Amino acid sequence: MNLLQKALGYIARSIGLTDPRLVQAVGGRTTTTGEVVSTSSVLGLASAWACVNLLAGTIASLPLMVYRTRGGARTVATDHPIYRILHDSPNADQTAVDFWEFICASIELSGNAYAEIIRGSNGRVVALSVPIAPELMTVRRIRDGSLEYEWSDGGIRSVVSQDNMLHIRGFGGNPLGGLSTLSFGRQTFGLAQAIERASGDTFRNGVRPSGLLKTADSLTLDQRKQAEELLQEKFAGAINAGRPMLLDRGMDWVQLSISPEDAQMLQSRAFSVEEVCRFFGVPPFMVGHTEKTTSWGTGLEQQTLGFQKFTLRRRLKRIEQALAKQLLSPADRQAGLVIEFNLEGLLRGDSGARASFYQQMLTNGVMTINEVRALENLPPVEGGDVPRMQMQNVPITQAGAPAGILPPTGANAPSEPPK
Repeated sequence: MNLLQKALGYIARSIGLTDPRLVQAVGGRTTTTGEVVSTSSVLGLASAWACVNLLAGTIASLPLMVYRTRGGARTVATDHPIYRILHDSPNADQTAVDFWEFICASIELSGNAYAEIIRGSNGRVVALSVPIAPELMTVRRIRDGSLEYEWSDGGIRSVVSQDNMLHIRGFGGNPLGGLSTLSFGRQTFGLAQAIERASGDTFRNGVRPSGLLKTADSLTLDQRKQAEELLQEKFAGAINAGRPMLLDRGMDWVQLSISPEDAQMLQSRAFSVEEVCRFFGVPPFMVGHTEKTTSWGTGLEQQTLGFQKFTLRRRLKRIEQALAKQLLSPADRQAGLVIEFNLEGLLRGDSGARASFYQQMLTNGVMTINEVRALENLPPVEGGDVPRMQMQNVPITQAGAPAGILPPTGANAPSEPPK
């Protein structure tokens, strides 16, 4: 071990990995509460972890498809190399779910996600690198007007042009990068961290007895010790709950209730959960916070639909457009190639919703039987490629008549014979 390594090791041991000076040096920011907000500290909040996990996991679980439109017919372009990269495995180390979870979590926390585009000798995309941590990236506009990306990982400095970097921006619309949730929400996250820390300090350093044993006379040290041992042996623990207590020498048991300060602490913790959920656009009930929210019926159903419509849709659209712009060539776009998430994946866990959706698509002739069977991983059947529509609305005079011998109606009906 050389002198530099020894010095760095000494510094790390001296200040600790959670020291504010070290956290600020690697991108953390101090709030008015004195808390330092960083990626790791925010993910230490249960509500923030649940929101990021929900958004990233939901989006990553949706199939990402490449479609080709030709002659009015739209088919999945499984033969295109981009399909395999986006749908199956972007690189040798990650599955599609692993890759997109990291990408989506980076967008939610930092407002940006990066992955280097690996191209073959012919310029075609052959892979996407493991996503690069946003805090390592520097984006700048160079003299020719294009963007340049620079980062260092493991002591290795890399610089690439915008043609070789997949950059998915979050909310904000700035070409240099989206707005960081950690940066703009640092006061909210810092307050939530301070409340969590205060709660922990209360239980670690505070005294929270269930009650007090009062005596009319003062006790000696031996008598006090004997009383404590008696309470611990005879009345402590769940097994002794409800056991009657015999008191003498003017002793009196005083039950302690929760203090107003503790009650306010609990309310503050609940409010901080709602504040964190607002920053991520997640309904609180979806992260287990059901206070003041109905847990049954259409209340949750409508909130879930609202989550899909107002929270997920714009995130999916932002990713789809970034992929189409940066991965598809002009020839691909001219050939009718598009990249879209398959939202039918949201129905996978609800058999009733899937059955209702398929029934409507079949009844209205929008989908064929084999298309529905393919979505359910079932083999095709003969005659299942023809769209069908129900024709149950017939004149009441023709109800029950066998097919093929229905009498004509209207102008084609025969006139009555003359009398």
